[in-house]
Order: sequence, then structure tokens, then C-alpha cells
Amino acid sequence: MKLILSSLALLTATAFANQPTLTVYTYSSFASEYGPATKLEQNFEKECNCDLKFMPFDNGVTMFNRVRLEGEKTKADVVLGIDNFLQAEAENSGLFTEFEAKTKLEMKDNIFFPYDTGSYAFIYDKEKLKNPPKSLKELVERQDLKIIYQDPRTSSVGRGFLMWVNQVYGDGAPTAWKTLSKHTVTVGKGWSETYGAFLKGESDLVLSYTTSPLYHKWHENTDKYVAAPFEEGHLVQVENAAIVKTTKQKALANQFLAFLHKPESQHIISYHNVMNPVLAEGVDPAFAEMPTYKTLEFTPPSNETIQKWLSDWSKSW
Repeated sequence: MKLILSSLALLTATAFANQPTLTVYTYSSFASEYGPATKLEQNFEKECNCDLKFMPFDNGVTMFNRVRLEGEKTKADVVLGIDNFLQAEAENSGLFTEFEAKTKLEMKDNIFFPYDTGSYAFIYDKEKLKNPPKSLKELVERQDLKIIYQDPRTSSVGRGFLMWVNQVYGDGAPTAWKTLSKHTVTVGKGWSETYGAFLKGESDLVLSYTTSPLYHKWHENTDKYVAAPFEEGHLVQVENAAIVKTTKQKALANQFLAFLHKPESQHIISYHNVMNPVLAEGVDPAFAEMPTYKTLEFTPPSNETIQKWLSDWSKSW
């Protein structure tokens, strides 16, 4: 009997050892206990006969910089969290390869594979702030408002805000940053710490997404948190996955990308990431019931322009 059990244990261990591993770099909130990574991992491993490993980093920008630093020696097969504001820089890096994953979504790109979207917005507590700003310019100008947002050098959300301010202000952006800095409580490394600081009462508004109030509705049964609609419109972030060129698991990587567009996966991602799905089939109807927010049209600039904007921002402090 002991011999049989030992043999079974050996066979099981051998089977696990022979399984390929797919390593996915992502940002910390995606892989947190509240994020979608755990359920996605469980579901994908049921169909792939593989070991799926998520490696979290503080945010999307930090994740991309790590892959760029590691170069051909990176452990990543897939990166998950390259958004449309980082996409040009990521494409110019030459680190990523074309995907072959099948999807119902009409694709405009063959390297970056979208899995969710969200519009940037400033969140406030309507029970505390009775006169929220109605525009980005009002937010910048009103010195009575305490603001928290994310560092554009380290956070993809902060990078999006950099684009938003420059799109609205143009050549006046450096002055706008200086004005905003006078009533900014803190600029955090990433979304999680800044949103947490806001919930502790450290600011009147925090940079997040129009969908963020859904989290509080689902988990806290409250509607007191609101995304302030701005007259200028809101920038839309598209989050993408991409296959690393050096991967030895390209077929598995493509299988994983296709898996992200399955109805159950889209439900898991949209619910746990509290972001809009790219395919609406099977997702929570609360997304369709949300208020509509004006979209600010935007074409991402060159990397040289982004570097100038970052320099202008850093000089405002």
C-alpha cells in the first residue's frame, strides 16, 4: 500500500514538474487579494495544463521599466498592464511580439491586446464635499480643495493625468501644475496607496476612474462616493496585455490572451478590477446603468513630448 501511495506521489510530482510555466508580469492591485488574478489563475490552469504565475509590481510603469531593464533575460512571458498612454513607448522598445490569439473584438493593433478600459475621474464623498468641481480647470484653480493623485513617473494612472492636463491646458500646463501643487496633499507612487489615503480622509478628491463608485456599491452598499463629471471630458484608458518577444511559451501566451476575452474572464476582470469590460457579454449589468461621462478625444504624443511634459511637471514642485 505504501509503495502504491509513493508511486502515485511520484507520478503526481513528475506531472507537475513537466507542466510548462507561464509567467505574467502585472501591477499589484491586479494580483492583490481583491484583484482578478487569483480566479483567472484557477480557471486558466484548468484548461492549459500549465502553471500560471503572476508577478506583481507597484504599477504598470514600474512593471514596464523592469522588463526593459531585464531585456532578453526577463522571466516574463506576458506583461499585463501596458495602457494606451504607455503603448507607444512600449512598442518602440522592441520587447514585444505580435499575438495570434483569436477574439470576437475588432482589433486595431496586433501587439497590444486590450482586456479592460476605464475613464479617468476624480472621486469624492458627496456627504463631505457639497460643491465639487465641475471641470478640470476648476479642480486646478480652487485652492480650497485638497487633492491626491499619482506620480506620472511611476504610475500609469498618474501618466494618464499628465496627458489629461496637457490636453486641456496645452502650453499653459506648466503654470497649471504649479497652481495645482499648492493644494495637492500628496503625489503617491501608485493607485492603491493614494486611494487608500483618500478613504482615510486625507483629501477631498483623488484621481481614479468613473467606475470606482461601483466598488463601494458592491462591497459597502453605499452610493456616497461619486466620480465628478468634468466639462472638458475624460480621457479613456485602455489596458493591454502583450507577449514578450523572448518567450519560449508563445503558444501558451496566445492561449492566455484569448482566455482573457472569454465571458467569464471578462466578468472576473471587470468586477474585481472595477473597470469596463472590452466585451460586454456576461458582465455585471451595473456597468450599463452607470452615468455617462463625456470623452475627451486624445492622440498620444511622441516619447520626446512625454519626457518634456514630465520635466515640466517635476519643475512645479
